[in-house]
Amino acid sequence: MGGRVAVEIVRRAPERVQRLALLDTGYRPLPSGQAAEDERAGRYALLAVARREGMRAMGRSWIQRMVHPRRLDDHALVDAILDMIERQTPERFEAQIEALLARPDAARVLRSIDCPTLVLCGRQDAWSPVAQHEEIAAMTPGATLEVIEDCGHMSPVESPEQVASAMLRWLQSATYNSQPH
Repeated sequence: MGGRVAVEIVRRAPERVQRLALLDTGYRPLPSGQAAEDERAGRYALLAVARREGMRAMGRSWIQRMVHPRRLDDHALVDAILDMIERQTPERFEAQIEALLARPDAARVLRSIDCPTLVLCGRQDAWSPVAQHEEIAAMTPGATLEVIEDCGHMSPVESPEQVASAMLRWLQSATYNSQPH
């Protein structure tokens, strides 16, 4: 959701954004028809688990599509993510769901970005696939695309060294205008 928040900041105050990194994100609005109903139902089913059994129990289900399949047996990684989820409440989770269900189409904003932009994702991100990040990079002027191998949706947690290296390469190669836009 961080990428969507970042794009919303660009939408509201583009002159305040000098650099932008969009990691494991999307840009499309809620689809129409059955796809919308399926997404809505899936998100509310997770919320029901969070309310009934707690955030950690919800996280156990949610994480199945968020982490690289081979990393699901990595107890240190999974426990760290579940710990992070457990620090939240069902009420905050519901607010996040409502925001995601009301998400605007960000294509116009992406096309208007005029600062160095990194678009990064895990190769095995089942929620925000590589093809979607290729679309984001193609519509964002001057964007740099980085794909982290053997990594799912939680790239900064799953592959922190690779994500940090990609960001460092991008920061060192990007030409920045040090003046605010």
